[in-house]
Amino acid sequence: MEIKKIQDADLANKKVLLRVDFNVAVENGKAKEGFKIAAAKETLEYLLEKKCKVALVSHFGRPEGKVNPEFSLKQIENDIKNILAKEVFFIDDCISNEIGNKLEVLEENEVLLLENVRFYPGEEKNDADFAQKLSANFEIFINDAFSVSHRDQASVTGITKFLPSFAGFRLQKEIEEMEKIKNNFEKPAVAIIGGAKIETKLPVIKFFEEKYDHVLVGGKIANEALDQKIEFSGKVILPSDFIDDKLDIGPKTSEKFKEIIKSAKTIVWNGPVGKFEEKKYAVGTNEILKAILESQAYVVVGGGETLEVLEKNNALDKISFVSTGGGAMLDYLSGNEMPGIKALE
Repeated sequence: MEIKKIQDADLANKKVLLRVDFNVAVENGKAKEGFKIAAAKETLEYLLEKKCKVALVSHFGRPEGKVNPEFSLKQIENDIKNILAKEVFFIDDCISNEIGNKLEVLEENEVLLLENVRFYPGEEKNDADFAQKLSANFEIFINDAFSVSHRDQASVTGITKFLPSFAGFRLQKEIEEMEKIKNNFEKPAVAIIGGAKIETKLPVIKFFEEKYDHVLVGGKIANEALDQKIEFSGKVILPSDFIDDKLDIGPKTSEKFKEIIKSAKTIVWNGPVGKFEEKKYAVGTNEILKAILESQAYVVVGGGETLEVLEKNNALDKISFVSTGGGAMLDYLSGNEMPGIKALE
């Protein structure tokens, strides 16, 4: 798939709307998934080198099209400043003339941060009128948010009808990595799929079952697969023992999983294998992580909860590639259409 890339755009001195994903978990007023904010850095630096005036736009939580202070991006403004190492000016909407005025007076290393785009009902409905208003203050749109590129929404696809639109560096890298684990991987290849919602994970389990040597399934989806008596080939390995009420994989399963991981050349991991938020049910997930870190494999990890596991264990920089996408990663690998990427063809 050929897409329009930021490197091909005439950017000098342009006003640019940069779609990022700052939808991070917040604990005690601090952003937990700083990695997702940092993912925008390369593209932002490139735009500022080209003397662009940049505004960042993101969603945050599920405010359901209404203004709700609990979901304001204002609360992570300082984290964004610190992680991006830029002077960030927050504006409490996405479509006012104030944005245009503020863009005019931005100086070197200064950027705007717009309010949560999901405060507008037109965002998730992909309303053309809202998308046009969103584009009004800008000359170019850059999508650098792989993790929302499976959504057909105003700030992802709608806006591309009104502005010349290009893929940022992070989005390009994500696509490259997804293609690698889909079509250009070394064997033995192992996928580890955990977490919840069997209906969303089943297509990706089936994909890996066809292509990879082993698919190790844990977490709530393993329980659901067993309860529903879903049939798989011998490549798909479900837990044979558990801790407590199936809240973590048991020691026998853990040993079997680790043995398979040890010989892998490619590993893809999406979702914890137990209720990792509680320490006593994080044992299986931590054992899996340890085995992955000790392996010689090329490792790709994705999914919000899996990132949390990596952050808790200071392991983010020990993984070959960490994807910002959870649902987007699953959709891409399952072969579902990615509207945000298609819009950049």
